[in-house]
Amino acid sequence: MARIDSVCVYCGSSTGSDPEFAEQSRRFGRILADEGVRLVYGGGGVGLMGEVASAAALAGGVVTGIIPRFLMNRERAFTHEAEMIVVEDMHERKRLMFERADAFVALPGGVGTLEELVEQMTWAQLGRHRKPILIANIAGFWDPLLTLVDHMRTAGFIREATPVDILTADRVEDILPRLREAAASVPERALHAADDELADRM
Repeated sequence: MARIDSVCVYCGSSTGSDPEFAEQSRRFGRILADEGVRLVYGGGGVGLMGEVASAAALAGGVVTGIIPRFLMNRERAFTHEAEMIVVEDMHERKRLMFERADAFVALPGGVGTLEELVEQMTWAQLGRHRKPILIANIAGFWDPLLTLVDHMRTAGFIREATPVDILTADRVEDILPRLREAAASVPERALHAADDELADRM
């Protein structure tokens, strides 16, 4: 049975228009800290990235931030206690985030968050990894994407032979239980079995 010791969180470099996005991001950061689960994220100190990471760090959690050098000024690299890894480009950032995570969670965000989420969905659909992927549907933010995925399924572009397995949670308190339930069906060795090959392709 695989364990969830680290979670990669994808989220926005802004806080968005609904105060609930930031509040729930902070709550999730505290939950990770309380549960002893490492946060792996994009290394920024602004937006929802900064909210979830600050909350985790201030609650005594373990935080790993991975940020490209060219974004350090724009996204203000995190200043609380954390392992901060500076990389040269986005490809290296995504590779390290993938390697260091046991699961992936998407909080609200923009195009970059969507791109990171969809990449993990694609690789999972192709059988390149078995790490759980969860959409934190705070205040219904991801409803349009979930509707689109259902539309793709209905239109025959997502077939039973190659499903898109996405977990969802409307409440951040449900995220870790659902990730752990999903990981329980995956042998520990299998959770990271494709890391090296997939990392070479990313």
